[in-house]
Amino acid sequence: MTPERYAKILRVLRLRQPTLSVLMDEVNKPHNLSAILRTCDAVGAMTAHAVPPKSLSLGSFRSRMFEASSGSAHKWVTVQQHASALDAIRELQGQGVQVLATHLSQRSVDYREPDYTRPTCVLLGAEKFGVSDAAAEAADANIVIPMMGMVQSLNVSVAAATILFEAQRQRLEAGMYAQPQLSEEDLRRTAFQWAYPDLAETYDEQGRAYPELDDQGQMLGAS
Repeated sequence: MTPERYAKILRVLRLRQPTLSVLMDEVNKPHNLSAILRTCDAVGAMTAHAVPPKSLSLGSFRSRMFEASSGSAHKWVTVQQHASALDAIRELQGQGVQVLATHLSQRSVDYREPDYTRPTCVLLGAEKFGVSDAAAEAADANIVIPMMGMVQSLNVSVAAATILFEAQRQRLEAGMYAQPQLSEEDLRRTAFQWAYPDLAETYDEQGRAYPELDDQGQMLGAS
């Protein structure tokens, strides 16, 4: 670990937005998964929630996620799997997160209208079928991107980028990137995981606390 690399890790973590995430409901194409994770990283989202497609076994989905994130985005964005979109929505709402479903309905609003400075998760549907009616109904709001051409929908990864960069714009205006959103404890823990991923996994397996790092990213008192 070089001091320059560690400084970049800290700089990026101080911009991370733990209250911004996406929920991918049966999104299955590797290039879409990869693009969504890259966008999450770009805007500072730390977590992407995912419901595996029913057509894939859990092992197959994990392989596809690895394939999709081979460009390294998986190192910086944690993917949490859920049994269903409804389960994930209820869990997120129980944590005080507003869930915004990309879905055309009678209650849909322009994607720029919601307040993305609130804890927010953007629900994205499968490529062919979109967000289910049940999941859209359970969401706090339905959002749409105005379309003025013959085609009435965007690729799911393009839609994700459009919405997440609107969230970034609002959060920049609100000064949410100017001050770290992570607690000092979470920042130190994540910095170690990013700087020493293999060691972090070993410490986790052994149930041991991570060593402290100095300001150059070197371990203090490790054993």
